[in-house]
Amino acid sequence: MIYAVRTTLGREASVVENIARATRKFSYAVYSAFVPKDVKGYVFVEAQSLDDVRSAVAGIHNARGVVDTPVEMKDVETAIESKQVEITLKKGDLVEIVGDPFRGEKAKVIRVDSVKREATVEMIEAAIPIPTTLPIETLRLIKSSE
Repeated sequence: MIYAVRTTLGREASVVENIARATRKFSYAVYSAFVPKDVKGYVFVEAQSLDDVRSAVAGIHNARGVVDTPVEMKDVETAIESKQVEITLKKGDLVEIVGDPFRGEKAKVIRVDSVKREATVEMIEAAIPIPTTLPIETLRLIKSSE
């Protein structure tokens, strides 16, 4: 069964870590815990029973409570469904880096590895352009080379 745990906004990941820690320490029948990207303030926990979830959540600072009724699988399928967005970058494209540690920097694409979903870029405004390989998901196309 899957149960919803109310959490403090922005603290969902720490609640999942603490649930995992409690589960390992006390051997609760909790199978998984995940944070959907689109749902804020909730963590979903797959467990054998509601009592196992309550025991695992007990004493966790940012956990606000457990919703008593189980969540239907069809309601959370969209949150756990893998959707891979196709990003097409080519050599010479101008991109903005949207992921850390170079967030906000503009760069030029040197090479694209579609298998690994990585692109090697050179920062435009850097004093010394050093090739850096980043995941494609952390890049946003600004101007195509064509």
